[in-house]
Amino acid sequence: MKGELGEAERLLHQALRLAHQADNRRAVIYTYSLMANVAFMQGQLDNAEKLYKATMSSMLAGDTKEDDNAILEMSLKLASIYAAQKQDPKGTDNQAASIEGKNGLLERHKLALAGYEFCILTLEEKIAKEKDLPEDVLPAEEKANTRLLLGMSLDSYARYLLDINQLSVAQKMYEKALQISNDVQGETHPQTVVLMNDLATVLDAQGHYDEAYSHVKRAAELAKVTQHPEEHMVLNNLAAILMHKKDFLQAKQVYKEALKQAEQKGDADSVRHIQEELAELAKRRKGSK
Repeated sequence: MKGELGEAERLLHQALRLAHQADNRRAVIYTYSLMANVAFMQGQLDNAEKLYKATMSSMLAGDTKEDDNAILEMSLKLASIYAAQKQDPKGTDNQAASIEGKNGLLERHKLALAGYEFCILTLEEKIAKEKDLPEDVLPAEEKANTRLLLGMSLDSYARYLLDINQLSVAQKMYEKALQISNDVQGETHPQTVVLMNDLATVLDAQGHYDEAYSHVKRAAELAKVTQHPEEHMVLNNLAAILMHKKDFLQAKQVYKEALKQAEQKGDADSVRHIQEELAELAKRRKGSK
């Protein structure tokens, strides 16, 4: 994968030179957007940020509107970049450097929040404005795509909120994202199952075990029926919630099934995590006797 992305980057630089030589503005903008996506996928966040900003500036300088889905999708990626860059500063003996680092993290946090809120509010306003437009003016597929982009924004924001421990707000975002995915794509769609599982996670983190169990149980049922590629992760979450409900026997059975599937899929990280969870379960069972 890494080699393929590197080759894609090389080819895109060639394409960009050709686009500039031909003075083809649309081709330049399109190539910049592709280069930004490649940098984003490679984890080159600073470079991706610059490329997304350059692409957006060029598009907005033309006839592209601020609420265009392409602009909002790049805005969402920028928010995701700022969220990813908000990490604990490295230990340093230099107090001034440490303070500067913390200030930088706070600034990235503010940018992430502002970016997510901009995307969500703009998309909600756009959906409300376009709701009653007839099919010949705006096709149903375009309306659905805008709703799905809102769902992506809510999902990404919820994950960030979960990471910074704003659990009740994260729950609301997940609930909205799940409703959109369910309405547009259906209950059996892989993304709907993932969101159902994620909602269970944030409910579990707040101690709402019964409600979390209801969602994760349904997610596990759907994952099994649809042969979801992440079924073992859903089962792992189900087992953890069962453990929190003190249903240790059932939790052990589900953990073993999750472990079996993770081993079959060669998911080493999940195998290690489930083994650690089984050890934790054994301690809790022993302590409850």
